[in-house]
Parts: sequence; structure tokens; C-alpha cells
Amino acid sequence: MSATESKGQPQWFAASGVSMRDLLAAGEAAALLSTPPRAPDPDLSHRTPERREAA
Repeated sequence: MSATESKGQPQWFAASGVSMRDLLAAGEAAALLSTPPRAPDPDLSHRTPERREAA
């Protein structure tokens, strides 16, 4: 038994064949897919200010 196994600590290791760039890209893609779409901006082109007549 090794020293790390006797202490009950997990052994950390790198996943082979997966680059950090791929991991970051996968995380960014997951964030984009899980984020709900933004609410549309109010359309202000149909609102025209009322003009008051001069006295």
C-alpha cells in the first residue's frame, strides 16, 4: 500500500488525451447552452412623443 492510500486522500491525475483548451471550450459551450435567452429589448420605434400645440 502506498503512502497516499494509507492516508485516505484521493489521487489526482490528469485525463489523458484531453487538452486544457478542449476542456475550457466544453465548459464555455455548456454555459452558453444552459443560459436562458435574454428578454427582447422594448421596441421604442412605435412610441412617438405627443406634441403639444403652442398656446
